[in-house]
Amino acid sequence: MAQVLQVQVAAPSKEVATELARTAVEARLAASGQVAGPVTSVFWHHGEFGTGEEWQVVLKTTEERYPELEKHLVERHEWTNPEITAVPIVAGLAPYLDWVQRTTSE
Repeated sequence: MAQVLQVQVAAPSKEVATELARTAVEARLAASGQVAGPVTSVFWHHGEFGTGEEWQVVLKTTEERYPELEKHLVERHEWTNPEITAVPIVAGLAPYLDWVQRTTSE
């Protein structure tokens, strides 16, 4: 059984976040995506401290599909260095995790 991952990407607007989630799920690079926000981000960027409003996209995929998903997100993102992270889901409802695997392998 492939490792299921939760992938998070930050986006500058709800529309951009929704489009990233929609295209990733339509391409079956992710089984599902949720958009949440706005959130306030606090960061250092180009040597300057800042804050800003962002939207979060949370996607479920497999370790095997992650490289393609990352490429997809980078190609469609307007930022040159978008925040894209992935963490393994170490436990979860077995039928749900099976669904993620089936959905992303079709």
